Amino acid sequence: MFKNRQNLCKSVIEQFSSKNEWVDEVHLSELCEERFLSASDVPEFSSEDIFMSGMANLIDSYHVERGGVDVHTILFTIEGGGILITETEVTAIEPYTVVVLPANSAFRFEINPQYRHWRMIWFLPKNRPRWQMFADLGQKVLPFNGCERMWALMTLLYAEIGGRSSYRKLLVSEVCRLITGYESQTTDSTVRVQALFAQIESQLHLPWSVKSMAHKAFLSEEQLARICKQLYGVSPRTRLINLRMEKACDLLENNDWSVSMIAERLGYRDPFNFTHRFTKQVGCSPSAYRKRMLEKSTH
Repeated sequence: MFKNRQNLCKSVIEQFSSKNEWVDEVHLSELCEERFLSASDVPEFSSEDIFMSGMANLIDSYHVERGGVDVHTILFTIEGGGILITETEVTAIEPYTVVVLPANSAFRFEINPQYRHWRMIWFLPKNRPRWQMFADLGQKVLPFNGCERMWALMTLLYAEIGGRSSYRKLLVSEVCRLITGYESQTTDSTVRVQALFAQIESQLHLPWSVKSMAHKAFLSEEQLARICKQLYGVSPRTRLINLRMEKACDLLENNDWSVSMIAERLGYRDPFNFTHRFTKQVGCSPSAYRKRMLEKSTH
């Protein structure tokens, strides 16, 4: 019933189980904050068949339980996380994921008690042909690397309530593009791996392992290795090293960052380990590479 990717300790997992009896209820602690955007706030939602949306910064306790509603429910998680309970399973909701809950399906989601914090965006698209993809996908938690962009767009949209209609229309169009654009990504393991390495490239300082990479892409380590080989011709670990060394070369082309600072920025806590890896990869030490690049730029 419970998947390894939930990353919940056993004592927490045992607090939850799938269910088949539902109560329509919503609970927010006094620390929770939500910003609502309805069609009256954003008239442009009407033409896109979006009933309502919101930005939520949830702290301490929060849950929503529904026995089935006539709109789709879509959640984009930026920070913290939650727990999704359906009739068949319990699933962790982690950062950089999208939760798809089609219309007329029963569910409950709440803050993961390990985090006690959940920053996310929710959308309620109408059950119309425009959003048929959600009915086709079914209840799922899927990777999505555009969550931060979605938060930024929604922040701008919220600031335009009562403002410029042309700007709101542009923002709503981009929001819808992001919502619909993830469909092929979530159903295609190849694009999932591409999205994974796009995220890794922006967070090279993190202690990535093959296990954590596979976990983030919702793939087994074997699947990740196979797809990575097809896409990049190398293993996931080698792809990670290549990305770090490419960024190291960029950073070494000026004197703004010391070698030890670059090492730390790229996930190497030990500068000597970084120097060894760089020398093996590039053919000279970081200092020698920097000197060569600076000399080249002056000629």
